[in-house]
Amino acid sequence: AGGRGAWRPAGPGGTARSARPVRIEDLCQKRDELCRQIQQEEDEKQRLQNEVRQLTEKLARVNENLARKIASRNEFDRTIAETEAAYLKILESSQTLLSVLKREAGNLTKATASEQKSSGGNKDS
Repeated sequence: AGGRGAWRPAGPGGTARSARPVRIEDLCQKRDELCRQIQQEEDEKQRLQNEVRQLTEKLARVNENLARKIASRNEFDRTIAETEAAYLKILESSQTLLSVLKREAGNLTKATASEQKSSGGNKDS
């Protein structure tokens, strides 16, 4: 009856030759379903490949921008370090100059006081 060798009867006007065994028809349906699934997977694969390409391009742009910004930051760091070092040298030189000026002013004050004492004594004589 309807086992392994079951045949589908030919339609009206059909011949026994045009009738397919039910098993072959089932296999054809399974193949068609598999073809549909394959197409869906290929479409998904294409969509994912496009996403990956877009993300790869975006990643490359982000990496380039990041590299430029890091280089700029490094330049800022270098400039700040050089400026701080120069400022400290200027500050140190200013301190040294101030010390020298105080010492020289003290020496001039002593020299002037000594001169006034010695010339003051001469004026009185």
